[in-house]
Amino acid sequence: MTSEQVRSRAALFVFASATLVFSLLFGRPGFVSADHSSSSRNASSSDSTPAQAASRPALDFSGTVPSRENARLHLTTVLGSVVVHTHDSTTVDYRVHLETDSTTKGAARLLESFQLRALPTDDGVSLKGETLAKYPAGRLWVTISVTIPKNYSVDISTGGGNITTDDLNGRETLLTQGGNIATGNIGGGARLTAVAGGHITVKNVAGELVAETGGGHILTGTVSGNAFLHTHGGHIRSDSVAGIAHLVTDGGNITLEHSGPSLVAETAGGQIQVGEAAGLVRAKTDGGGIRVVRSSGPATLQAADGSIYLTQADVSVKASTATGGITAWFISPSKDSGDCELQSANGDIVVYLGRTLPVTIDAQVQMGQTHGVIIDPAIPLAVKYDDTHGERVARAEGALIGGGEVLRLRTVAGNIRLVLSNAGEQRQLYRQQMEGLQQQLNQLQSSLFPQSQRSSEASRQQ
Repeated sequence: MTSEQVRSRAALFVFASATLVFSLLFGRPGFVSADHSSSSRNASSSDSTPAQAASRPALDFSGTVPSRENARLHLTTVLGSVVVHTHDSTTVDYRVHLETDSTTKGAARLLESFQLRALPTDDGVSLKGETLAKYPAGRLWVTISVTIPKNYSVDISTGGGNITTDDLNGRETLLTQGGNIATGNIGGGARLTAVAGGHITVKNVAGELVAETGGGHILTGTVSGNAFLHTHGGHIRSDSVAGIAHLVTDGGNITLEHSGPSLVAETAGGQIQVGEAAGLVRAKTDGGGIRVVRSSGPATLQAADGSIYLTQADVSVKASTATGGITAWFISPSKDSGDCELQSANGDIVVYLGRTLPVTIDAQVQMGQTHGVIIDPAIPLAVKYDDTHGERVARAEGALIGGGEVLRLRTVAGNIRLVLSNAGEQRQLYRQQMEGLQQQLNQLQSSLFPQSQRSSEASRQQ
């Protein structure tokens, strides 16, 4: 054997050894047991524009796992966005797209360092995205697209990325440590968590909805069950909650068009708006106003620094505000026994009364020397003044239409005004308020999530 042949064989041996070591260290991720699925992996430039393709090295791989209807997808990944689509097949198909910056040292190794393990389980399919040991410093963008049967349920968790799902008939449990969550219609219940503060958007939910975000907005359609929504700094907007609704934000606005038997709404620094409330309402804000268009049950409303506005309400209402005013329309007697109390420290109280409403009025203005009780001439009540304690207090008391539940009105440094109203005016005002609320809901949706629809459509085309 010549020296030239020896050098050639030595070079081939070194190349083969290096290839084997590279394969062991950065083996093909996305593998599945050969008995259960198929997978493929190939490098590509990018799905983006030619300029972006040249600047970002990319890698794609995919696979398929046989499954069945009415099963569950368990997907966990250390990083990456997750997109879930549906199809009529009983398989679970996945595709992983990886990109990195061309300036990253060891870009190829970085792309090869991510793997997705796919395995069938007793209740469905498991996908686990992870990285192989430590890899060179650099940015890695990961997108995991999964197509599942429509009757599937999903349990998805990502360490950093968005989660987007199509309409599903099953339950959804979604958690992201650092991204947004957007879902289609959900046929079961749902638990959605955006830990770092991403936005949560969900269409209609057939069961119970639990959603929490560290600081983003929460936007929902109709919830057929109970709803427990909490954000640490964003707005909450919901079309309807048929069950118990508990809506809490640490600094944003709350808007709900229809509520069921019980509603608790609390914000530390925003406004609360409710359209139609079929049952109990408890609303509290430390930095905004409260508006309820129609309240059919007992209501307790507290505003530390804002006004309270009720378009149609039963007499069983307790409302208080420190620096704002209170305006309320009462049409019919309360279905539940209980008096009504409206209190304002430094604002006016304006009450519109139905012409056939039996009620007992007890109105009092503490600083009667500068403020007073103003009564519609058609209301048979007189104003009296009390100076016995060194301060002039204005009062109006009496029974209307034979008397009924007590309507207790109190203000320290404001006026109290009583006005008669008819049913036609009430109906017109009600329609105007509901239409205005719907317009506000639509504007809020457009302003908070202007890209949501376009992003959803784009994901479906991939």
